[in-house]
Amino acid sequence: MAPSEQIEVELKFDVDAGHTAPDLRILPGVIGASAPETFQLDATYFDTENLDLAGNRITMRRRTGGHDAGWHLKRPTGIAGARRELRIGFGDAPADADVPAELITPVIALTRTRKLIPVAALSTTRTVTTLMGADGRPVAEFAEDLVSAQSMLPGGHYQEWAEWEFELLDGGRDTRLLKAAEKLLRNSGGRTASSASKLARAIGSTPTVVEPHLGRRPTALDLVVTDIAIHRNSLVAYDPQVRIDAEDAVHQMRVACRRLRSIFAGFPTVLDPARTAHLNEELKLLARILGDARDSEVQIAIDQGLLRSENASAALVAELTGTETTIHDRAIKAAHSAMNSARYFALLDSIDELIASPPPGPDADIDAVTAVDRSIEKNRKSIRKAQKTLAAMTERSPEWEEQLHTIRKRAKRLRYSTDAAEPLGRKRYKAVAKAAKRLQSSLGDYNDTRINRQRLGELAATNTLSGPDMFVLGRIDARQEVDGERALADYRKAAKDL
Repeated sequence: MAPSEQIEVELKFDVDAGHTAPDLRILPGVIGASAPETFQLDATYFDTENLDLAGNRITMRRRTGGHDAGWHLKRPTGIAGARRELRIGFGDAPADADVPAELITPVIALTRTRKLIPVAALSTTRTVTTLMGADGRPVAEFAEDLVSAQSMLPGGHYQEWAEWEFELLDGGRDTRLLKAAEKLLRNSGGRTASSASKLARAIGSTPTVVEPHLGRRPTALDLVVTDIAIHRNSLVAYDPQVRIDAEDAVHQMRVACRRLRSIFAGFPTVLDPARTAHLNEELKLLARILGDARDSEVQIAIDQGLLRSENASAALVAELTGTETTIHDRAIKAAHSAMNSARYFALLDSIDELIASPPPGPDADIDAVTAVDRSIEKNRKSIRKAQKTLAAMTERSPEWEEQLHTIRKRAKRLRYSTDAAEPLGRKRYKAVAKAAKRLQSSLGDYNDTRINRQRLGELAATNTLSGPDMFVLGRIDARQEVDGERALADYRKAAKDL
């Protein structure tokens, strides 16, 4: 059966076994309820020995019984009370069937090369009542569960409990119904659930991943490690999106790599450089691989934009966009291959080890604000020096064009240095970040027009296009020339703010 995914929005309560549930037909928007149905559900939960999934509030199970028997993967959504659930039915598959690849791929950045093993077995007697809305459509489901659970971890134990679950159906967002149900169920004997999931209760405490944050008086090392943890989380979060080539995912994962590298470059004496050099090189390689896919992705979007207002023939569209599409498909396959390699998983392991046990450098204990100020000033001086070199060059020469690219890279480095200060919550860095972003963006826009005009010229030189198509190329080139001059003017204004 093909995988299906939906957003699950539910309430969960602990309750005394046998406690009578209230009549939920009094809830707003509910006009009726189905007769209760009772099911026997048997589930085996899977995780790594390190509980990498449970630590990230993710559950993976194989369950028999009920209307949704099969494999389930539940992940956080960032919305309170909501989780993303991926389901795969298995029909008559044997109980010891391997975990489907469709469930492993979204979490492989967490599990990596570690084996998935059974960590808990749960048996639930579930009585379900479906609530109907005014149009006769099911709007919510109420489940009364009697649960018996056996942890399969070393030293694990057996336990029993009862709970209520109230779930909106079809990814519902009826907050009025949800709030009313919570109030009614609490007033009827429901208590705040002791665990976020049945698995969490079955296996007990787990090494839950917490969002990185700073204390009141952070050192430079505190700030650097916090920033590394933030961007590590971003890298892992975008991994499954890149694997399905979701929109903007390659770009965001590449940015995470660059931000991690910028921390090493911007604060070189806070961590021991001898211990981080290899990590920096691995991130550079990953960013380059992702960059091939990202560059073709950007060029496809640019080409489509150039042609949008033009009466271009199918031949011209194919000439301008066809090659990039092929390049992108090939680059995405290369990225996926790299992301399935032992080298990539070793990189992720190394980042985690660095966060858990950072190797301090000579400036690890200085004040975080001082470290940021030094980094920003160093990058500002680097940009000014590059601009002075640019002023001595012949405008529009190849060297001049390359120097603009150098300035853009240094502006990006400055921007990342100011971004690294975000956990400090200091407003004075925002103006610098804004100027650096504007500088970087304007030079990026100029570089795009330069590359586009070069490609247009090469295409025109082939003499394979019709007269009308050549006219279209001329119109596009003229627009790109104007856009390039506009971008340069914006760069010169932005440069004054640094």
